[in-house]
Amino acid sequence: MTLPKSASGPGGQPPLVVQVHGDFACFTRPELKVERVSYPVMTPSAAKGALEAIFWKPEFRYQVAAIHVLRPISWFRIRRNETKRVVPLVAALKGEVVDTVADRDQRSTLGLRDVAYRIYAHVVLTDRATKNEAAYRDQFRRRVSRGACFTRPFLGVREFACEFGESDGTPPIDETADLGVMLHTIHFTEPRRFEWFTARLERGVLHVPERGISADAPAIGA
Repeated sequence: MTLPKSASGPGGQPPLVVQVHGDFACFTRPELKVERVSYPVMTPSAAKGALEAIFWKPEFRYQVAAIHVLRPISWFRIRRNETKRVVPLVAALKGEVVDTVADRDQRSTLGLRDVAYRIYAHVVLTDRATKNEAAYRDQFRRRVSRGACFTRPFLGVREFACEFGESDGTPPIDETADLGVMLHTIHFTEPRRFEWFTARLERGVLHVPERGISADAPAIGA
């Protein structure tokens, strides 16, 4: 399997490679706050979430380098009822409930169906690291080969769970498109900070820059 140029890490280290697929996905565009409309491809933040569901430690973080789109982009639309409020646990223990009629709201979702992606990512050590990058990469690969995960990975929203495994060498689709501004990274320090980048799909490959551009705008979705 030939690796994309953007996937080579510092010192020429090979990236982690994992393939994910599922029946449905929704990677919500942040500029659409009422109706959920997905990007046509997986976002780096969603890819990072899938990786962390498989293997996470505070000793390192993932840096997504590239995402291959392996199946033709196909859409679906659903409309469902949602509640506008959530009862806190303390209030629920005291007997407070949600009025599903009075607090009901209908929202439409434009999502993706029958998706598959191949994710390339690097391990970046934090100041808590006790091993080198290769040790964490090997642990990740062993977990993927066994099908082990901390929590079930999902594709944008939790109800769209996915399967994962080693790469089967499927080539990316032959499609090129501008995807607009896309969320790169969320920094959960205070104050919370978001990084963005201008995304473009090149013959089925989304190349992710090492860093995004910081902005104060809130991120919605993954």
